[in-house]
Amino acid sequence: MDGIVGVLQFATDGVNQQQQATANNLANSETPDFTAEDVNFQSSLQQALDSAGGGTANLTVNPDPAPMATDGNNVDTSTQLVDAQEEMLQYQTDVEMLNAQFRLISGAAGGSFS
Repeated sequence: MDGIVGVLQFATDGVNQQQQATANNLANSETPDFTAEDVNFQSSLQQALDSAGGGTANLTVNPDPAPMATDGNNVDTSTQLVDAQEEMLQYQTDVEMLNAQFRLISGAAGGSFS
């Protein structure tokens, strides 16, 4: 990752993947034998940031460990809706942080900081 912009871009991409998985999970909440997906990148990103020389962060997609209902579906709609809200807020925060970085770069290059 190349500095703070690279970290923020990776985080934004990761949250975007989470949003897509959550939308797919919700769309299939009534589909028999559907297994929800869980996207994780936060722990890998944290390890990369904590690594002395910088590290590599990875995004992983795993089956959601939630228990199956009698129809073989494990989508918990209320959990997925909460996840969707959290992901939306995280995405907005990441984009705002990216915009702030670009304003700093623009200002340092002789442009406006606003």
